[in-house]
Amino acid sequence: MRVLKAFLLCVICQSAFADKDQVTARQWLDNMSRAMKTLNYRGTVIFMKNGQLDTMKYQHSVENGVEQERLASLNSPMREVTRKANEVTCVFKETSQKVVNHHPLDSSFIVNLPQNTSTLERYYRLGLSGQEAIAMLPTQIVSVEPTDALRYRRKIWVDTQHFLPLKVEVYNFDGSILEQVVFTDLTTDALAEPRISNVDEDKFHVKHIHATQAEPFENATFVLKNWPAGFEPVFFIRNSIQQSQKAVDHLLISDGFSTVSVYLEAKESQGMNGLHSLGSVNSFSKVIGDTQFTVLGEVPAKTVELIADGIALR
Repeated sequence: MRVLKAFLLCVICQSAFADKDQVTARQWLDNMSRAMKTLNYRGTVIFMKNGQLDTMKYQHSVENGVEQERLASLNSPMREVTRKANEVTCVFKETSQKVVNHHPLDSSFIVNLPQNTSTLERYYRLGLSGQEAIAMLPTQIVSVEPTDALRYRRKIWVDTQHFLPLKVEVYNFDGSILEQVVFTDLTTDALAEPRISNVDEDKFHVKHIHATQAEPFENATFVLKNWPAGFEPVFFIRNSIQQSQKAVDHLLISDGFSTVSVYLEAKESQGMNGLHSLGSVNSFSKVIGDTQFTVLGEVPAKTVELIADGIALR
């Protein structure tokens, strides 16, 4: 019986792959983007970042065209994170705190994707890199190779039946894995399930973090003279870090896969300068007059340095 089950799995995998042999890498990503936004699905996800593993229950649902994602930790620190459109709520069970972050960026917990892939191949070489089974489901591996050294290489394992991402890896230049997200099980649902939580959130101390209204990029008091081709401004907001009681301006640029933030604030007594790295995240700080700038993103070190070198006050 065990041999028969293995044989049937192989037949199912081969059939699924054969039906989609003519789909290009870009079409796989387009199909995946639609599936992520429209399907109801749930499973167990392992996140690997900065040498740390975090296992969480994941649920995605769509109701009246509005997406909702929820992550619930299985290990300490116990917490739940929910995204509804661009509002992210974090519930910390062990400290009875609830933080609601109202933010202009609407992005998935699993993987970022460009809204428009039409220009993607100018900056990335997209390819198909074989097939593997992830969480007992057949997947197509899509490779995303940058055409420059200013962004990271990645691979995405796409479920051949529903086009959902079951695994994502981001690589350093030496081939080592910087980040990994992988489903260990996945279930798709015909109807959205109600949000299930064992947390009585009414008893929690609630803190709201409201980003001010996004402004035109031209309203920024600084300009960026250097940034990698393919990156575009996503939003510019002022006084974005209210909990620090500081006035901080925040500009976000992205090529769809990678994002970089530029922060501006008043310089303290001793300003910060230079490069700082933690896993896939690099930041570069510099002082111009009385102003402290920090460029931070999940991009190579040379990218944040390039952007920081081109900052100038208007």
